[in-house]
Amino acid sequence: MHKLVVTEKPSVAMSIAAALGVKERRDGYMEGNGWLISWCVGHLAELSDAETYDPKYAKWRREDLPILPENWRFTIGKDKRGQFDTLRTLLRREDVSEVVNACDAGREGELIFRTAYYLAGCTKPIKRLWISSMEDTAIRDGFANLRPGEDYDGLHQAALCRSKADWLVGINATRLFSVLYGRTLNIGRVVSPTLALIVQREAEIATFEPVPFYTVELDCGGMTLTGERISVKKDASAIAASCEGSAVTVQKVEYREKSEKAPALYDLTTLQREANRQLSFTAQQTLDYLQALYEKKLCTYPRTDSRFLTDDMENTVPNLVSAAAAVCGLDAPGEIFSAQVCSSKKVTDHHAIVPTKGAAAADIAALPLGEREVLRLVSLALLRAVCPPCRSAETTVTAECGGHSFTVKGKVILDTGWKAYADREPSKDSTLPDGLTEGMTLAVDAVQVRQGKTTPPKHFTEDSILASMENAGAGDMPEDAERKGIGTPATRAGILEKLVSSGLVERKKAQKITNLLPTQAGSSLVTVLPEVLQSPLLTAEWEHRLGEVERGTRSTEDFMSGIAALVTELVETYQPVSGWEVLFPSVKERVGPCPRCGGAVTESRKGFFCESPNCRFVLWKDSKFFSAKKKALTKAVAAALLKNGKVQLKGCWSERTGKTYDATVILEDDGERANYKLVFGNG
Repeated sequence: MHKLVVTEKPSVAMSIAAALGVKERRDGYMEGNGWLISWCVGHLAELSDAETYDPKYAKWRREDLPILPENWRFTIGKDKRGQFDTLRTLLRREDVSEVVNACDAGREGELIFRTAYYLAGCTKPIKRLWISSMEDTAIRDGFANLRPGEDYDGLHQAALCRSKADWLVGINATRLFSVLYGRTLNIGRVVSPTLALIVQREAEIATFEPVPFYTVELDCGGMTLTGERISVKKDASAIAASCEGSAVTVQKVEYREKSEKAPALYDLTTLQREANRQLSFTAQQTLDYLQALYEKKLCTYPRTDSRFLTDDMENTVPNLVSAAAAVCGLDAPGEIFSAQVCSSKKVTDHHAIVPTKGAAAADIAALPLGEREVLRLVSLALLRAVCPPCRSAETTVTAECGGHSFTVKGKVILDTGWKAYADREPSKDSTLPDGLTEGMTLAVDAVQVRQGKTTPPKHFTEDSILASMENAGAGDMPEDAERKGIGTPATRAGILEKLVSSGLVERKKAQKITNLLPTQAGSSLVTVLPEVLQSPLLTAEWEHRLGEVERGTRSTEDFMSGIAALVTELVETYQPVSGWEVLFPSVKERVGPCPRCGGAVTESRKGFFCESPNCRFVLWKDSKFFSAKKKALTKAVAAALLKNGKVQLKGCWSERTGKTYDATVILEDDGERANYKLVFGNG
């Protein structure tokens, strides 16, 4: 008998085969030592298109909405049919006693496996491989501790609900808004709220009015004391005048030691943010580099929202630290505080991202630059996290001059601690003169009034939008909500890429920073979207409910009924925004005026359509009237029909006589359908 292992990618299958000593290569799978190892190549099958349920859905019409499938169907990708057939054959083999799900240990990996498993009609027992590293030892340990497949039924149900919810909102909302506004408008359950955040930020920047302020600065022997912000320049000048030639009296000298503990390890989102700040990588680039490192056995599992390791990993931390030091070409810390990076209570599906032990022996220089830089960030994070705090002494001096208060601060680093591995400029000392005591006086050498002004919010970058997506709606969510914000660490990069690829957001570089800015189409789309589709709070609430489905505290029926109700209400109640034509100016060339409503008729692939959303006028290119005469309804012919109501056609074919003739075609439109008739002579 054999055990069948199913992975998400061929590369992962090869790594598992090597760890298990499976060497015989077959067509679409590996075999040996009682194992069969095959793969899915990502999603082999996905939810079917709307027209699969009814041919009428091939055309987009408001009266056909909402589309709410009762029995969901899947379609196998044309380019993946061969691998699915191979996998189905293996799943049905009589000598296969057990199936091991070795797809990525997360929500999507569970969905990829179960979809293929159920479509193949398989009912054999499932075991789950759940690992956070692709190293041989981790793989073998994982196979020695396989978990029952039913432990992950909730994860699969949550993944399936997420997929169906995105289908329902995407299909129905996209069709609704596209039909109403006469152009394709892509709407998404998580994409639209993210777009709304970016559009709102730009609106705040556009309406921001800077407010000037003034501060008085006193130079006392090279030490600069600063007064409070003042809104009126005349008042600031008066204070400055009162301090000219005066002395400063020290009123208070406060000395305080501060301890800044090491930052936690990276989860995916914090790593993506740091890589954007330091390396200008997009979130997707960072995820791609990290995935490659994971498959090369140099980093642990990337799609994690945890920033700690599990308690049972404490003894392995020194070896991981040695590997991290080797990656960076640095000495390891003299004392390693392993316990402060380990907390099983703070670990969800996967622990934080760290380099593997095998990274110590890897040829780092041979890695592509992007992978090398990301591995270095991950390694530095581990080196910092196991260090003692950075200790500093801060002195705050408060003084009085001319009846007004002034302050100055000084800072001295006592123990660098974790900042010895800080990738940025280390904190510098800003010392104050020795011997400052309360009651002493200091001469004022110079006085100046410095002008400043309030600054607008900053444009979103990949770094800051990820932070906003992570925290969206968090203040209004329950304290124990497991998932908050828009999307998950695993999906946020894809959300941003979809916004850019669909033309709703663009990346624009300003100096060394790349900002995310809404396009005109993106801003217009948010303007017409109802609150229900752009609310980060609602999206965060759906993520929380998916977490409840995963844990088994909410039924899939309850979750899906909520999504269906949302979609149904949207379709039944939404009305177009008045004056929307200004928001969505047509980019298509106007062929002519619509004979029904006077709107613009433009050319599309299948015909000439009126762009007014409530008008159904169309001249179809595949008209039997023209094809029977072996003539084409070209743009020139359509333009003449729309302008004059008629067009002269030469060389029309007669099916009855087999000869050609000249005639005038008259356009007759009864308000429901466009028809044609022939007139001979001058028409």
